[in-house]
Amino acid sequence: MTQAIDFARSFLWWRIDTSKLPLGTVTLPPPYPTNNARMPLDCLCTVREGTRQRRFALGDSCKTEAVGAERDIWPQPNSDFIQVLSDDGEAIGIKTYEIAGKQIPFHPPELGMQPERQVVRTADVYEFARIDLTHAEAESLDRAGSAQAVLDNRIMVARTQYTDGPYEITIEYPVKTVNANDDEGFTQPDTGPVLVVDASLPFGDLIQGMQLAYIAFHRDSWAELLIREPVEVSQGVSVYHFNRSRRIDAQNELLAF
Repeated sequence: MTQAIDFARSFLWWRIDTSKLPLGTVTLPPPYPTNNARMPLDCLCTVREGTRQRRFALGDSCKTEAVGAERDIWPQPNSDFIQVLSDDGEAIGIKTYEIAGKQIPFHPPELGMQPERQVVRTADVYEFARIDLTHAEAESLDRAGSAQAVLDNRIMVARTQYTDGPYEITIEYPVKTVNANDDEGFTQPDTGPVLVVDASLPFGDLIQGMQLAYIAFHRDSWAELLIREPVEVSQGVSVYHFNRSRRIDAQNELLAF
């Protein structure tokens, strides 16, 4: 047995308190001065360069909302929203509207326009921000055992380790959609999103280039990523789509609770 992340009990947290810090990430005036946001963990990405290490936690997707509003909870235009927190005090809020590149004004409006990818120091905008990880004992599975674990409806997680440029990268994520072939004895997760590192960036700037992808594999030596990026659908108009395939040499491990 080994320890693995229990994603159902692991979360990203952040708190705003306008009596202590000015607003810096919202587009609507909040009706109350405080709010605690809890978002389920969808992927943990650990990046190592020599003796240095950074961790990035990907939250589950939600929709933009007016917290505590008596009506019109869903502001228009609405967007998907995903938060990414680092373990060293950075965050990137990723908003996805009906078209790529869309921006709307911050509240207060003198802050200008909010980019669809907003990078902040958490201490500048949140009273606190943290990553709460819960681990539990899990069984590391071989190829045939992973197929049986799927058929037995066991909760599964995966770890994928690979090298990209100067970085050693480990992503840990829950196995959601998955295929199991009990005749041939193999399993193929088709799951995501996970975080993908832009290895061309310096170690201190990695959060700026984090991308989302789906991941699939049925061997322990490689995986294929399907990376989200803008795709032009008509002249001058792009939307975000999981579109670009990338194969990586990797070490994959499946685990079951």
